[in-house]
Amino acid sequence: MLVLGLNGGFSPAHTNVTGESEGQCHDSAAVLIRDGRVIAAFEEERLDRIKHTNRFPANAIRACLSAANVRLQDVDRVAMGMSDECFRHTLRRQNFVPVQHHFSRALGLDRRTDADPVAFVQELLKCHVGSEVEENCIGFVNHHMAHALSAFAPSGFDRALVVTMDGRGDDESGYVAVGSSGGLEILRVIRIRDSLGAFYQRATVFLGFGVHDQYKVMGLAPYGRPDKYRDLFSTFYTLGPDGDHEVHADRMTSLTDVMPRRLPSEPITKQHEDVAAALQCALESIVLHVLEYYRRTTGLEKLCLAGGVAHNCTLNGKILRSGLFSHVFVQPASHDAGTALGAAIYANSAGVPNARVAGARTMPHQYWGSDIGGEGTVGARLGRWAPLVSAERCADIADAGAALLAEGRVIGWVQGRAEFGPRALGNRSLLADPRPASNKELINAMVKKRESFRPFAPAVMAEHADEWFEIPSAQADLGHMTYVLQVRAEKRAVLGAVTHVDGSARVQTVQRRDNERFWSLIDRFRQISGVPIVLNTSFNNNAEPIVDSVDDAVACFLTTEIHYLIVDSWLVTKREVTYEACRGLVPSFMPHLAPRQVRQCEPGRGFVWSRQMANNFNDRISEVSAELWRVLEAVDGERGLGEIVESLGLEPGQVFPQVLDAWSRRLLKLSPREQSPGTH
Repeated sequence: MLVLGLNGGFSPAHTNVTGESEGQCHDSAAVLIRDGRVIAAFEEERLDRIKHTNRFPANAIRACLSAANVRLQDVDRVAMGMSDECFRHTLRRQNFVPVQHHFSRALGLDRRTDADPVAFVQELLKCHVGSEVEENCIGFVNHHMAHALSAFAPSGFDRALVVTMDGRGDDESGYVAVGSSGGLEILRVIRIRDSLGAFYQRATVFLGFGVHDQYKVMGLAPYGRPDKYRDLFSTFYTLGPDGDHEVHADRMTSLTDVMPRRLPSEPITKQHEDVAAALQCALESIVLHVLEYYRRTTGLEKLCLAGGVAHNCTLNGKILRSGLFSHVFVQPASHDAGTALGAAIYANSAGVPNARVAGARTMPHQYWGSDIGGEGTVGARLGRWAPLVSAERCADIADAGAALLAEGRVIGWVQGRAEFGPRALGNRSLLADPRPASNKELINAMVKKRESFRPFAPAVMAEHADEWFEIPSAQADLGHMTYVLQVRAEKRAVLGAVTHVDGSARVQTVQRRDNERFWSLIDRFRQISGVPIVLNTSFNNNAEPIVDSVDDAVACFLTTEIHYLIVDSWLVTKREVTYEACRGLVPSFMPHLAPRQVRQCEPGRGFVWSRQMANNFNDRISEVSAELWRVLEAVDGERGLGEIVESLGLEPGQVFPQVLDAWSRRLLKLSPREQSPGTH
């Protein structure tokens, strides 16, 4: 059986997720499974290049079908990770009423859907994937049921406690359930008002971070003292006798009695660190209270976790070390993209998530995304960038990469199929020597441009993990960067670049059977340095999602200070990025970006025209100069940069640095001209 699971919104255009409301989706994705096994999985953001995109996952669907070499007509079932009731309600309340008057016309839908979920999905697929699907093939799965199945079915456990916790979905914020071969028995539904995801998010926004920046607060927390505001945070929740909890969101306004809400542009102070520490401590106290009760009352020794809260790696490490459970499985794609997997599992098993049907250890890896192709394909793609890079094929690329790391170089490492989920696990990674503490600052300066307090992760050969990290007795798959563990005390000074301020690290173990080339790279580095570990972080800058294609990787390489790029067996070095080298590149815009002029009033100047690059996915705008504006106005997706600049009579030396800056911030895209068929 071939089943397609989906998560995402209803529009082909990304809409603002900074003010998320009821029923609004994010982290759009598509997952294709055949007879219970994943054969393709794509997050839409990797393809449309918008972080946390909530658009209908049309690109992801097409990519899944292409990867499996099937058509949509070949799919037996299509399942959405949202209940039909929630789907219908969202259609009716978010400017989609009446659908036939507004939204369907905007989408080009050709018949009346009247907010009927099945008919609406059918029309979306027809319009944006180009194929018909029978109505009886389309189904809907409750959001938290999808989360729960995405964790239980791949765990391989016969029976387990299954807990999901996030912001909200289907008017709920979590489940506590018992998973078995007979299905899921729901023990408790966590109400929206007691949402732990929303609780953490409120404090995150108060600290001056964005809606999806909870991971930043998790990284900030170890710098603070939780005791300073522990008593204050204890007033924000109540723990009940039956493993329940209540969140008192209205009381969180008292944070302003401690300090004013931080603006994103303001520096982070010791107070902010202490608030982050108290927040993290409060989250851990609530979750462990829930788990302790249900561990005792159910007698279950195995635990499965999913939902956005399960991406809190520090919390996961505490659970692993608590001794409550003998086995723990955290869904690596615990965020909402993972509901596409859960929906597909549900549809595949007709709602009975037997672990044997899904296949024991069905998630040894997450390499289900885009394939960069073989050596010939990669070489041809790199050749298109010849004025800016040179590429040499290496007989032993792992050996070449390890030698560069040992020399202190930072490399982009792109191999095989992309990872599904928020972590780069060795196929779309930035790699460096884990020893010098200065490498943290080096990587931040050259590419990430992110907060200095955020740690980088160690990727360690699985057979050497226990020598370097304190591995708890509870069994868990440590291959997905889902747990924070303690670095052994005697090794902390050695691992200066990946050991956090509290002696911890978000560990990724690498098995040879799961990723032989990445394992071989680390092994070669071990032979040179004596350390079986490399620093591993996602290959992207701060303006974009993780790179997906060869072209994404080259663009990131050219617009940062990364030393080398390795794609498949090709070692890529950078030529000087000059106007002459770039003049043949074709400027274009991503669909969500466009230049605009706005007439606005400025004090002392009256009404003036402001030239901006604007987008349709958040409230950020970027002012541009008059010279750059002229270039942007002339972009047609066909002419090269040189043609445009020279036709406008602009001075290249003045405008090119601005073009390069816009490219680095992904306000503009520069690409080699596509060759016509038959040309060489």
